[in-house]
Amino acid sequence: MSEGPKTDQAPQHRNDMYGNVEMRSEEDPNVSALIPAATVVLVRDGDSAVEVLMLRKNSKITFGGMWVFPGGKIDAADYPGGEVSPDNIDAAARAAAVRETQEEAGITVDAQDYVFLSHWTPPPGQQKRFATWFFVAKVEGAMDIAIDDGEIKDHAWLNPAEALAKHAKGEIDLVPPTWVTLYHLSLKTSADDVIAYFQQNTGLTYNTRVVPAASGERVAMWKGDAGYDEWNPDVAGARHRLAMPAGGFIFENTVEQY
Repeated sequence: MSEGPKTDQAPQHRNDMYGNVEMRSEEDPNVSALIPAATVVLVRDGDSAVEVLMLRKNSKITFGGMWVFPGGKIDAADYPGGEVSPDNIDAAARAAAVRETQEEAGITVDAQDYVFLSHWTPPPGQQKRFATWFFVAKVEGAMDIAIDDGEIKDHAWLNPAEALAKHAKGEIDLVPPTWVTLYHLSLKTSADDVIAYFQQNTGLTYNTRVVPAASGERVAMWKGDAGYDEWNPDVAGARHRLAMPAGGFIFENTVEQY
């Protein structure tokens, strides 16, 4: 494995959550264990475009101040029969997503209505490593959202493109998995379009690697990017990455169909 470029790092983006980019091996004794988690992207048809339910986290907790989708850690009780096993992880992830959506937004959506969207694994250097199952589900019309004003401080139904524009202006904070998911959704025209796409296409797996480029900016890369295997964002070729300069996120993709 290449050591990648040696460079002084540029200022980080305020929402770059990825920690120590020098830590690149799961075998490193300092790497945090993965914490299974689940989240659900609730979509509906707004007046002119698809809308997504977003929640703003309390600034004093993990991912504080970020706008996120409902979700959280998978508990032992979420596994069928309480049996914690990799064989039961899909059912546990769905159960956790249902529970967290009820707790954080006061909405109940049947787990069988959830469509698998993606799976995200953080790089070794992130302090808290939530390996997260993302699902998507359609809901109809106006809904009464009930937040606890504790862990969750605010909510909004946002068009994905609108959310990305607000992030670019510094009006809201989004972690990279949320940003990329919103980008994906911004290309769809309706809630039915979103659901149909993910029913017909296998969700993406994002095993994230983060390395500074020669310019100093940090880059999150995923499988298919020319620099992924070498942990080197300056390798020429295919792109599947999110550059995270202080001035704003920049998504590059020549690999996956979004």
